[in-house]
Amino acid sequence: MPTGEELLRSKGLRVTRPRLAVLDVLAGGGHLEVDEITRRVRERLDSVSTQAVYDVLGALSRAGLSRRIEPAGSPARYEARVGDNHHHVVCRGCGEIADIDCAVGDAPCLDSGITHGFQVDEAEVTFWGLCPACQARRSTDH
Repeated sequence: MPTGEELLRSKGLRVTRPRLAVLDVLAGGGHLEVDEITRRVRERLDSVSTQAVYDVLGALSRAGLSRRIEPAGSPARYEARVGDNHHHVVCRGCGEIADIDCAVGDAPCLDSGITHGFQVDEAEVTFWGLCPACQARRSTDH
């Protein structure tokens, strides 16, 4: 597994403490909102602004080192799992997000047949439902 420094350099990005800290937070897994990423980065660094974290996340996403997802009605979230064209399932009750591997074959794994001249390289699918905890709460509420 490459180090944060190696990942940044491989994409032509400068190695900075905020970038390394954000990479480290994202490597911990999950689908994190900027506020949570910022809180965790501040545990590692003395001081970092929320804007600096946004800037780092933008640079990492553009470089393919992080992925930004925006489920309807939710703030943007970021994850480290990139390059495999996976999808997400979102709980309508609590907002929990989990990964779902690509539904069919290789990227983009869905073929619309009509691209309007676009070269399609990814299909993003969001599945919606209730997580096990919300299902249990719902069954006890009735």
